[in-house]
Amino acid sequence: MRHPIEPSMPPPAKNERDAPAALPLSEQAYRNLRREIINGTLPAGVPLRFEHLRERYGFSFSPLREALARLQAEHLVVATALRGFRVAEASIDEMWDTIETRVLIETAALRDAIAHSTDEWEVGIISAFHSLSQYASRLARNDAAPPDDAIEEMERRHQVFHNSLIATASSKWLRELSGLLYVQTERYRRPLLAQRPSPYAGQRNIEQEHRDILDACLQRDAERACALLAEHLRSTGQIIEQIGLPQAAVAQAAAS
Repeated sequence: MRHPIEPSMPPPAKNERDAPAALPLSEQAYRNLRREIINGTLPAGVPLRFEHLRERYGFSFSPLREALARLQAEHLVVATALRGFRVAEASIDEMWDTIETRVLIETAALRDAIAHSTDEWEVGIISAFHSLSQYASRLARNDAAPPDDAIEEMERRHQVFHNSLIATASSKWLRELSGLLYVQTERYRRPLLAQRPSPYAGQRNIEQEHRDILDACLQRDAERACALLAEHLRSTGQIIEQIGLPQAAVAQAAAS
């Protein structure tokens, strides 16, 4: 069996919006690798050898090294002295650890943000919700699985909404840690977005969950907003646990 990222694999999907020629090569390498780790194309535990990465993406050693260092800082990649770089492991236990830590950090950030709320913050969260809701509705009307760039745009708007909720938090660390933890949970949630029918169908109304969080924020009801946010994050974990991790990730992690 060939290594998952040997040159014989089909080339990675191009994304003109994500990697325009004007971007530094290290940024292009980072975006390509990050996208394929988060969407599961590069599964948990897989080795990231420079010769294979160079053939797969067409980048030289230096930009790949910079990209891997950034991904290591985000805990998407791990490095050991003898084994080199590998995609960080994934498991149900790891997912719940990440979710519960995110609940602690993001609810603290949301409580702080509401305490320091402004008119501009209110406009920002309304705008972010509307942008996410409109895009999600367009995707939902299509029975076919959405293409990679559509999922990428959906995730971008989803993250913008969550970031907007905590934008006025006075603690820089709470905001930054919330962003780091968002990326970690995205690894587990992203594969669900491409499935048709949606795993959420009949179980959740994501738009209503977002709307309820928004309404509680607009009412400056920090207790309710934080409770709804915690429930929102945990509900995703419950569905992932029910469905199970993608088999490619499980198989690769077990073989590592």
